[in-house]
Amino acid sequence: MEDAPNIIDAARTYNITDIINRGLAYAIIIAGLLSVVFIFIGGISFILSGGSEDKIKQAVGTIRYAIIGLIITILAVVIVATVGKAIGINVIEYINFSDIIDTVASIGRSGSPTGSLR
Repeated sequence: MEDAPNIIDAARTYNITDIINRGLAYAIIIAGLLSVVFIFIGGISFILSGGSEDKIKQAVGTIRYAIIGLIITILAVVIVATVGKAIGINVIEYINFSDIIDTVASIGRSGSPTGSLR
């Protein structure tokens, strides 16, 4: 895992390819997670609608658009991987959820006054 620098290390060394790769990987993961969250929110809204047609329509709309967003995210991964391979940028190797968590934690540590998360 140490062979691929995180986005902060890439920014410090000004390696534009790594910055673009990391940014795209983070955007894809965040979009996918948000889609799943909104599917759950729509499902809970549907369950709690109490039979009100307006609330049911709103919940179904939320679920529908979240699924469309998830499909677009999956297609984006395929398209970005295909275009990346064509121009020599391998974005898929940078999609690693644990590395993203480590990056967020390191940003939190560097932003806190004591240098640690508390």
